[in-house]
Amino acid sequence: MNTMKVLGIDPGYGRCGLAILEGDGSHPRLTYSTCVETKSTDEFSRRLLEVGDAIVQTILKHKPELIALEELYFSNNQKTALNVAEARGMILYIAAKHNIPLREFNPMTVKVAITGYGRANKTDVTKMIERLVHIETPLQYDDEYDAIAVGITALAHARNPI
Repeated sequence: MNTMKVLGIDPGYGRCGLAILEGDGSHPRLTYSTCVETKSTDEFSRRLLEVGDAIVQTILKHKPELIALEELYFSNNQKTALNVAEARGMILYIAAKHNIPLREFNPMTVKVAITGYGRANKTDVTKMIERLVHIETPLQYDDEYDAIAVGITALAHARNPI
């Protein structure tokens, strides 16, 4: 089984979850996670800059071999969906700029990798993440759990070519 270091990202501009995981799909180890939160009163460009800077700092500090990104699922709020799409574009740029391969996973694939069931709810996913990896302190936001989940998914799929 391949072992690697992955940066899992739950993309966003208001809150963006980041998680560094090492190991393989059977033995993931969480080494770092955070939720980057920006101020809603700041201009959108400033919020993207803060998120982008945090991602770059995480890359420089932890040197991941792969970036795993959750695919965008459509929201009822078109403005929010467009802004998240722009944040995702920035993340794609950062991955390419740092020459790090990137894999994207849709929410159903992530749920299957974590719980074995593609229609699992947030609570089921969160409980399973807490069984799969050691989390030192309780996490404040779902965004961080989502980043951990997409990172674990990437480790589980690491045996497949990028």
